[in-house]
Amino acid sequence: MSVRVAPILSADVPAVAEFLHRHLNARQSPAEWAESMTPPWQGPAPNHGFMLVDDGRPDPVVGAYLAFYSTRTIGGAEESFCNLAGWCVLPDRRIHSVRLLKALLDQPDYTFTDLTPSGNAIKINTRLGFRFLDAEAVAVPNLPWLSARGRVSSDPRDLERLLTGAELERYRDHRRARAARHVVLSAGDDWCYVMFRRDHPRNLPLFASLIHVSDPVLFRRLFRPFCAHLLLRYGIPATLVEPRLAGFRPRGSVAVPSQRRKMFRSPKLQPDQIDYLYSELACVTTAT
Repeated sequence: MSVRVAPILSADVPAVAEFLHRHLNARQSPAEWAESMTPPWQGPAPNHGFMLVDDGRPDPVVGAYLAFYSTRTIGGAEESFCNLAGWCVLPDRRIHSVRLLKALLDQPDYTFTDLTPSGNAIKINTRLGFRFLDAEAVAVPNLPWLSARGRVSSDPRDLERLLTGAELERYRDHRRARAARHVVLSAGDDWCYVMFRRDHPRNLPLFASLIHVSDPVLFRRLFRPFCAHLLLRYGIPATLVEPRLAGFRPRGSVAVPSQRRKMFRSPKLQPDQIDYLYSELACVTTAT
């Protein structure tokens, strides 16, 4: 029987979620996969990615490549993003895998990001014009530091009260995202919005991984209280820090083995204009 490529529309989400639960990550239930596939932020999204369909099988979905879409203001201009997420194809249909990627990349006028490529995906992306981001990471233990230098809070009331402008909009866009956790650091009239996720990289213990830091200067000043907050509030023993994202390399940090590379393809944007917001990192709770 022929295998066809089709966009994942809203009506297809339950079937694709069941497929991903069975064949990509059973630690997420079908309901959790369905929630992860539907980001909370508003904006035009032509699909949830693309799927391979074999109509001759009782369960016709035989492959899927998820995507998360957003429209961002970069350098004063609107830019459309497509974040490539979970990619899974049944072994006996792997010959059709690249058709899913081609369907995604054939969509015009997008900046594409792939923040968790693995295996052959990195080689394929490179051949298709993707570039690497500097995703060097270091690990820092979260210790119960005592500090009176500022305040650290995960209370939604504090986030709503302190954040303003674009950062408040980003928080509201992500506050119901399945994987995102939110913290505001404050000292006097200054504040910094931090978004992170809980990660359990292969062969490593539980970490907090940063997704967004709004003010690297204040974040550096209050980094120790932030780490103590992660330990005492969330029970997370260590933090993975990308100096590119945080704006500095924490004292006493230790280099960690290279994790999955982060890549992008854009006709306009440069690496320093690419971040991790509005992506699978905020939506999918367990790295795939």
